[in-house]
Amino acid sequence: MSAHSPMPRSAWIFPALAVLLFAAVSVTDYVFTLSLGGLVFAIVLLVILFGTVFAAVHHAEVIAERVGEPYGTLVLTLSVTIIEVALITTIMLGEKPAPELARDTVFAVVMIVCNGLVGLCVFIGGLRYREQGFQLSGANVYLSVLFALATITLIMPNYTTTTPGPVFSAAQLGFVDVVTLALYGVFLYTQTVLHKDYFVHESPSNEGGAVHLSGRVFLLSVVLLLISLLAVVLLAKKFSLVVDAVAAKIGAPPAFAGLLVALLILLPEGVAAISAARKNDLQKSINLALGSSLATIGLTIPAVGVATYALDKELELGLNPQGSVLLLLTFFLSMLTFGTGRTNVLFGLVHMVVFAVYVFMVFVP
Repeated sequence: MSAHSPMPRSAWIFPALAVLLFAAVSVTDYVFTLSLGGLVFAIVLLVILFGTVFAAVHHAEVIAERVGEPYGTLVLTLSVTIIEVALITTIMLGEKPAPELARDTVFAVVMIVCNGLVGLCVFIGGLRYREQGFQLSGANVYLSVLFALATITLIMPNYTTTTPGPVFSAAQLGFVDVVTLALYGVFLYTQTVLHKDYFVHESPSNEGGAVHLSGRVFLLSVVLLLISLLAVVLLAKKFSLVVDAVAAKIGAPPAFAGLLVALLILLPEGVAAISAARKNDLQKSINLALGSSLATIGLTIPAVGVATYALDKELELGLNPQGSVLLLLTFFLSMLTFGTGRTNVLFGLVHMVVFAVYVFMVFVP
């Protein structure tokens, strides 16, 4: 959806439908059940929820074109992260406790983004252009912060001794929240102030210069973005009930909910990243993909940590040995893929194979 064309109707219809659906459900005090009526409700809910997420991403893209790079992809990434935090927190702290959901979702986001999405973008770009270039310095900044945050939040809880099991003590979780936010904050300062040039790569798709939007269109997109985000937050609770019921019905493993939430959140952002790769703008794909991974850990973990502490809930963060191996493999593979500033089809295929292994292991651990 381009900012050059009139605003599509779906960009304001779906947020309006989401607010109306939430109001109707609240007024009627509707309770979801696995029945024919429940199935119809679930389909309507998912259609409206997906449409509202895409509407939010459209408005974020319109704003992004106005403010330029690297701020543009940052607006999109932070918007998606707000949706993610709302979904995770709502499901985790619902009637059915899910202390491992934040870990499963964050891990799923990292695997989907760093293997599935990156692999698909590199693979598609390699098929169309043989090789694609990007800013090596920017990729190194992304990877260094991502590796540190992922290790601290997803692996270290397994090796602490203050509390048993894959959990941090209250003091440890508070310290990790502060450190995570601080590191992510410095990264944002680096990306937007100190070294903006690290995250911009000249390519045929961005040689046309800046996009000029009217103030009215820009302001309308800002308002509708806020409404869209609010609508997704309001419907998150109802979506959590559908996820719980479906998972129980099909006997899905615990990590299924995290994978489903991650896929819902990343779908529109993934479409934007793949579209950029097809236009020979791999730098934008990397900014979207790796930026969303960083935002997921840098913002989701502290937000969920504060919520669980305030409500006296438990938060499981440590991965099992199988997940730790896949995470470390992703680290090493990412260093090789982004180590030269050029990519090709083979790098993309290897990432997609690792992602396929992850998905298979979710259902056949």
